Amino acid sequence: MSYAGPEFGSPQPRRPRRRPLAVALAVLVPGSLLGWLVYAGVSGAADGNGTAAGASPRVSAPPTVSSTTAEDKKPLGSLRGKVVVIDPGHNLTNFRHTAEINRKVDIGTGRKECDTTGTSTNSGYAEAKFTLDVAHRLRTLLQRQGATVKLTQDGDRPYGPCVDERARIGNRAKADAVVSIHADGAGAGQRGYHVILPGRVHRGIADTRRIVAPSAVLGKSIAHDFGRATGTAPSNYIGDGTGLDTRTDLGGLNLSTVPKVFIECANMRDSKDAALLTSGAWRQRAAQGISEGIVSFLRG
Repeated sequence: MSYAGPEFGSPQPRRPRRRPLAVALAVLVPGSLLGWLVYAGVSGAADGNGTAAGASPRVSAPPTVSSTTAEDKKPLGSLRGKVVVIDPGHNLTNFRHTAEINRKVDIGTGRKECDTTGTSTNSGYAEAKFTLDVAHRLRTLLQRQGATVKLTQDGDRPYGPCVDERARIGNRAKADAVVSIHADGAGAGQRGYHVILPGRVHRGIADTRRIVAPSAVLGKSIAHDFGRATGTAPSNYIGDGTGLDTRTDLGGLNLSTVPKVFIECANMRDSKDAALLTSGAWRQRAAQGISEGIVSFLRG
């Protein structure tokens, strides 16, 4: 966010079922093997897979073992009834609407630009493109858990929305959690993620007193799970190594009446962080980490 803007074995071969052979087997084969043969015949008939005399029944191979992630093990629908609003920072076409996005809006502690263009990597990968991609991935993960998910924008409007409208969208939805997704535009060598928490504001149209505490819980949960999922470290330039920062100058936080945080996933202007941000696999891990943080918060 810039304001200068991650068979067992093949099926065994068919064996013809010849009932006369069972008598010989009773004499020649140890009791344990005979018991297995009888069991196979009976269970085949019981599950409807038996065949007529003289046909060759299939002997199934052991079931395969599939790997599952922690997310796969969580019960689907566990967030049913919960509402999450995802706020993809900026808008890809803001740069075409400079007059509109430069218009000042009331954020409680003063007046600030409606929106900004955001930043980009040195190679031109835009923050707005990154935020929307992660938002789509995050929406899929949360919907899989049964949550109702709304986006403040989905690349479906010419600019914005303005920061005050972004806050109102979450408020009107009576969201249980709102997360605004960003990537920073700091200097080279400054790396890592940080989560921005709302500070205590009670001024003008802004009153964050009721959301400061739950937003802090949400932010800490996301910061913890984001770092674990992405394998990245907290910011080395903001938050004193905690990955957390508190601000009172962001309209999207000041005007929120529901728990809300921002996450700066990495620094787009650092080449090492930029390599992560431009990786689809890493963006999926980023979405996974944010999702797990939200899920942990909503489950209390």
